[in-house]
Amino acid sequence: MLRVAEVFRSIQGETSRAGLPCSFVRFTGCNLRCRYCDTAYAFEGGRWMTREEIVGRLRRWPTRLVTLTGGEPLLQKELPELAQDLLDDGFTVTVETHGQLPLGGLPPGVIRIVDVKTPGSGEPAIDLSILRELTVGDELKFVVCSREDFDWSVDLVRREGLDRRVPLLFAPAFGEVEPKDLADWLLESGLSARLNLQIHKVIWGPDARGV
Repeated sequence: MLRVAEVFRSIQGETSRAGLPCSFVRFTGCNLRCRYCDTAYAFEGGRWMTREEIVGRLRRWPTRLVTLTGGEPLLQKELPELAQDLLDDGFTVTVETHGQLPLGGLPPGVIRIVDVKTPGSGEPAIDLSILRELTVGDELKFVVCSREDFDWSVDLVRREGLDRRVPLLFAPAFGEVEPKDLADWLLESGLSARLNLQIHKVIWGPDARGV
């Protein structure tokens, strides 16, 4: 059983697949409390669902891209089994995680998108060893709250050689950093990184749920 906050179909608003139709399974619970979190409603509540129920719900839609998110999806004990069920059913599966829990339990074929928590989040990443597990197909995201956050992220990328291993996504913390400023910083840095805007907030507004 997995504890689910919501299951919905929308447009992927982030990552390198931004703009594509995507089904989402948002799980309940997170062990971090980032100060800019926009899904705090998923900290508690939700309902228990079996893997079969979740896969059955997703089969109703023609979309074959699925994002498993939260909360923090890796807190769900049956997440690896659910991911394998979806892969076996022909879905492309992405998992969005804060990167402070082991990734190794996820089956091969899952696209792991790690959101590295910057100092401005209030929950800065402590154990960065997980970044060395990232492989071809995975992605790395930084949500920056300030120029200091951006510089911290660039230093980490260069120190670990991350720009030579996985696609990089840089997102402005909504309402704190202007997209045009982050675009300028990226251009100045010379990094080959994607400006990662939350286009679902542009379309439906920052407070809409189920999108």
